[in-house]
Amino acid sequence: MKNIFKIIGSIVVIFPSLVFGQTVTGDEIIAKVNELMNQKSSYAVVKMNIETTSGQQRTFEYESWSKNGGEKILIRYTKPRRAKDQAILMLNNADDIWAFFPRTNRVRKLATHAKKQKMQGSDFSYEDMGSGNAFITDFDAKLLGEEEIENYDCYELELKRKDGVNSSYSRLIIWVIKKNYVPIVIDYYDEDDPESRVKRLVQYDIQNVDGIPTGMKIIMYNKQNNTQTSMEFLDIKYNVKIDEDLFTERRLRK
Repeated sequence: MKNIFKIIGSIVVIFPSLVFGQTVTGDEIIAKVNELMNQKSSYAVVKMNIETTSGQQRTFEYESWSKNGGEKILIRYTKPRRAKDQAILMLNNADDIWAFFPRTNRVRKLATHAKKQKMQGSDFSYEDMGSGNAFITDFDAKLLGEEEIENYDCYELELKRKDGVNSSYSRLIIWVIKKNYVPIVIDYYDEDDPESRVKRLVQYDIQNVDGIPTGMKIIMYNKQNNTQTSMEFLDIKYNVKIDEDLFTERRLRK
């Protein structure tokens, strides 16, 4: 009998959730997701392909630098020639945005509502690209259950926009891979209609980069316009040393 109690005691210590029915919460899961997505710094070379409603393709390549967990982001285009050296600076999680146009040699600060606009006509908005800690600061998380999606065993979360938050989305449904907390699929719902899904993001080809599980290809599917935009990482590095002076209006002109 003593041996049985010892075994039960060991199970309680090692697997308490099996005994008491405990489970992770939505807040705990989204905190892990946020930590994974917002590394201290990163550098990437990205190929972006935009497929329009007519089926035409538009392709860009750019370099990207981020710092302070995505609070500061600089994007500089390298291809095609007509876009070369155009640059976008996003600060304060994309609340402040500046754009540099080499043809006029001018830096322009974009209006506050520009955060919700498309970047280079793609299906990614500036908010999508530079929202930083928005999953935590702008939304309340709830664990809906568990589901297999894209061949991964996932947690399914609902994120509802908090009162008073200025976001393009009323809610998000996110499927998070259990083993590494990668948000493999994200559904975005209309700003004013929480039943109307407007976009779906899917991450593909998850690889380990500097110890960080990373989707090497990301596609945003626009469900309203029947368009899509893919981002493919040609190179990516995490937690690299980046000069603070890079994220200034002056440096936009290179």
